[in-house]
Amino acid sequence: MPLKLSLKPGETFVVNGAVVRNGDRRGVLLLETRARVLREKDILRPTDATTHAGRAYFAIMQMYLLGEVDGPAYAQTAEALAACLAACDTQEDRDAVLEISADVAGANLYRALSRCRKLMAASPQEPG
Repeated sequence: MPLKLSLKPGETFVVNGAVVRNGDRRGVLLLETRARVLREKDILRPTDATTHAGRAYFAIMQMYLLGEVDGPAYAQTAEALAACLAACDTQEDRDAVLEISADVAGANLYRALSRCRKLMAASPQEPG
């Protein structure tokens, strides 16, 4: 089943590491094969990764976009998640970080990104 992206005019997205921008009209893109896709709203720039959760999100995003499930990107993600876990104030946040870590370990990177976005929105952490 293809992935259907409905795009706004000028919307940017990333497909397998390539940055793509929609033209000046609404558009629909059908991806017939499996691909790593992130929409503009889900892309975090390095300068915006200013919290523990933000740095964890950025590290997971790099793994996802590069298609890596081990190596240097994994090590960076593990460090960021450990720092995020240490900075958690509530058991709920700690549980969320552990779920994200389990997703990363199981190579469910898109789900890890989704959970990490929720963590960032629900409990903004102090810069660390």
